[in-house]
Amino acid sequence: MSTPVTTSDASNLNFTKASERIYNFSAGPAVIPLPVLERAQAEMLALPGVGMSVMEISHRSKKFEEIIGSATSGVSRLLGLTDDYHVLFLQGGASLQFSQIPMNFLTEDKTADYIVTGSWGKKAVKEAKREGTINIAFTAQEEGFKRVPKAEDLKLDANSVYCHFTTNETIEGVQFQTEPDAGDVPLVADMSSDIMSRPIDVKKYGMIYAGAQKNLGPSGVTLVIVRDDMLKLVKDNLHTMLDYRTHVENKSLYNTPNTWGIYILDLVCQWVEGKGGLNGIQQQNEAKAKMIYDVIDANDFYRGHADVDSRSRMTPTFRLGSEDLEKQFVKEADAEGMNGLKGHRSVGGIRASIYNAFPVEGVKALTDFMQHFAQRNG
Repeated sequence: MSTPVTTSDASNLNFTKASERIYNFSAGPAVIPLPVLERAQAEMLALPGVGMSVMEISHRSKKFEEIIGSATSGVSRLLGLTDDYHVLFLQGGASLQFSQIPMNFLTEDKTADYIVTGSWGKKAVKEAKREGTINIAFTAQEEGFKRVPKAEDLKLDANSVYCHFTTNETIEGVQFQTEPDAGDVPLVADMSSDIMSRPIDVKKYGMIYAGAQKNLGPSGVTLVIVRDDMLKLVKDNLHTMLDYRTHVENKSLYNTPNTWGIYILDLVCQWVEGKGGLNGIQQQNEAKAKMIYDVIDANDFYRGHADVDSRSRMTPTFRLGSEDLEKQFVKEADAEGMNGLKGHRSVGGIRASIYNAFPVEGVKALTDFMQHFAQRNG
């Protein structure tokens, strides 16, 4: 019989009580709903009726089939997916999808439209160019990535097999408020940072993908949603693991998936449904973002990066009068229990990642701090 691990066995580890949690503004891995963490904590050692952790059970066991089935159903209900969509739980993050998408769909006689509104869109283009002909339908790079395109800005290719865009650019804080109009061409979207933050018109999308570590759970799981008509375009003779049909046919179980990550994603879906689904989450997210933008717009001490009609509700970004002042802001905020506010190293400034699970109390703490900081340093 095995010997239980006792408290003394773990005496060299440091444990943080829930009451000591700080406000985590990190861009990802990011905040996870506290009720989800508490449920996972309670079931960490043994799932009810199983006697083993979800990290120990076989991915082909009946129990895990229930878990992945529940996660699939949760995603489908929340996004309003019809039967012609397939929900996959893959690995490699959005970064692998930058390559896998054109590998599967981009043929020699076709092009793909790419709308570039920030750093992640640029990375997607870089990988797609390795596979075939790319049409840059729009780029805001010369403007400093401050906005999404207007309808008249798009220069779409009639020979395009799909139109790719990033719904929310975390680094620049730029977000599409609605889908771009690509006509009959299916949209392919990187939704890593705003998946399930609001309702979407899902029928416009041939494919959606998202790294889980911002709005869905821990890192290590990539949610991929692909429609039947897209699967018909998949090229032959692809490497097995890079062929979407492999994962559709095997229901994401061709290889051993991230069982823990899928388990947490399932719990997050349940949490979102308990918040009123995507309509309820959207109202909460809009209110949180408004609190921050109201402070930014109150005077000229803070300068928002994105144009007003392209502002992100997930990742507001802003600048102060100098880099030294920004460093002071980050340092003092961190001392007040607000971590992760430093902007991405490529652009600097301040970034507040306020994903679905970020509490409104944390946003209130930030806006109070912003006001006091401006009073003391303005």
